[in-house]
Amino acid sequence: MAEGLARASAPDGWRIFSAGSRPTRLNPNAADALRELGIDPEGHESKGLDDVPLGDADWVITLCAEEECPVGHTRGTRLHWPFPDPAAADPDDAPQRFREVRDLLRAHVDAFWQEREGG
Repeated sequence: MAEGLARASAPDGWRIFSAGSRPTRLNPNAADALRELGIDPEGHESKGLDDVPLGDADWVITLCAEEECPVGHTRGTRLHWPFPDPAAADPDDAPQRFREVRDLLRAHVDAFWQEREGG
């Protein structure tokens, strides 16, 4: 979700990548949560750290809370936004948990872009 939100609102010239410590597949609840905001998740896929140019990153933002938090070599500035993993929620609660985390992510992403643009 973070990648989709960041790509949807990134200023021109930014390249966005997302990776996880144990990539699997795009969670259908995550895809639905993005669609609710008009963001098309088509083409988004779960990737590992070796699948992204981490060494070229200017910024690395980790989102892990209770799960394993990936650490890799980067020359960039690190930020940590500890969000609960919505995939760990009870299946009946999962859609709402994904929405809650999506909204938290969106607020953080929006603030990140505002800080980069000086406003």
